[in-house]
Parts: sequence; C-alpha cells; structure tokens
Amino acid sequence: MAKWGKCDYKQLLRIQEKLQQLDTAQIAEICISLTNELAARLLRKVIKRTPVGQYPSGSGKVGGTLRRGWNIGTINKTGNTYEVEIINPTMYASYVEFGHRTRNHKGWVKGRFMMTISEKELNAQAPKLIEKRIMEYLEWCFNGK
Repeated sequence: MAKWGKCDYKQLLRIQEKLQQLDTAQIAEICISLTNELAARLLRKVIKRTPVGQYPSGSGKVGGTLRRGWNIGTINKTGNTYEVEIINPTMYASYVEFGHRTRNHKGWVKGRFMMTISEKELNAQAPKLIEKRIMEYLEWCFNGK
C-alpha cells in the first residue's frame, strides 16, 4: 500500500469554518463593490473618449457639456445579475455616439462611439479584474490579513 504522507485535519476544519462564515450578505457586498468598480472604470473611459466642442472665442459658448454630463446610476439586482447604468442626460448624446444627418440632410456625421468602444474594452478586462478581486477576498478570508 502506498504511503500518502501526513495531513493536519485541524487546518481543513478551520478552512471549512471560514467558508461557512461567508454568508450571502458578504457575497452581495463583494458583488456590489465589484459593480461599482467596473462602473467607475467604464465612466472614466467614456469621459476620456467624449469629444469637447470647439467654439470661436467671443461666441460665448463653452465646450465640455457632453463630457461633464456623464453619471453613474443606481445598482439594481435582477435575479443573479447586478446592473448599473452609465447615464448622460444631455439631449444630443445619442447623436454624438451613433452619428446623425447634417443640417441640410445631404450628408452624415459619423458617430464617435465613445460608450460602445469603452464598453467593449471593459468587457475584455472585466474577467481579470473580477478574478483578482475574488482572489484578494479569499486570501483575506483564509489568511485573515
């Protein structure tokens, strides 16, 4: 018969106790903080990509209204999914995002896709960020650090 080595079962029992201490409130708290972090990262990316209007001096107009309009909405839980909205209440935000016709209706102004591109970037980065945060939390649980 093969010799398997020694094992301290007390350590396994401690790990089991710590895993049982994880209740749904702590898991929900982790999910909410992750959702907030991802929303903040998306907001930062979108703001950076949002164009600022250029107006001649003396016109009295100031650019940056669209860029300043971005906000993070509230977090909603639907089933097992946490959702948060990135909102821009500026009237013309969708026209800048997706494009629009010119004033004389003979041309097309291309969209800037600041939200679409930022969302794709964040979707590519999100799994690594989530895994990192979960590993930090599990390390904290097991090591107590």
